[in-house]
Amino acid sequence: MRIWSLHPKYLDTRGLVALWRETLLAKHVLEGKTRGYKNHPQLNRFRKTEDPVNAINQYLAEVFREALRRKYNFNREKIQWNFTPVIIKVTSGQMAYETEHLLRKLKLRDLEKFHMLKRSTSPPDPHPIFKITAGGIEDWEIL
Repeated sequence: MRIWSLHPKYLDTRGLVALWRETLLAKHVLEGKTRGYKNHPQLNRFRKTEDPVNAINQYLAEVFREALRRKYNFNREKIQWNFTPVIIKVTSGQMAYETEHLLRKLKLRDLEKFHMLKRSTSPPDPHPIFKITAGGIEDWEIL
């Protein structure tokens, strides 16, 4: 499961669809609707919020908006839209790690997106739920 800290605009089609599906699975885990993935480390940052389900709905909303921009047909009914916006911290080291991880994937799957991200002179934007702070790779990351 990969719930990217990067903004979903950087993902290729395959990555965006996978993110949607995996985040919906994460939502089910946080709602107590499944037994699998209960201890997945990527869920820790959502669990640390006051209302993890609220936070995951906010995260999903941006993934949905990116799908709309691309004219994909994701089901908006999967999201509880009455969420209260929150901010979750993500470290600069985590963002750098995920950028390199995504570049490796894009190099194989979508050269246009790869070159767009690789040639950028500024660091990639985080998903809007995240605020970048100084630090290394997050302790929940599986290396």
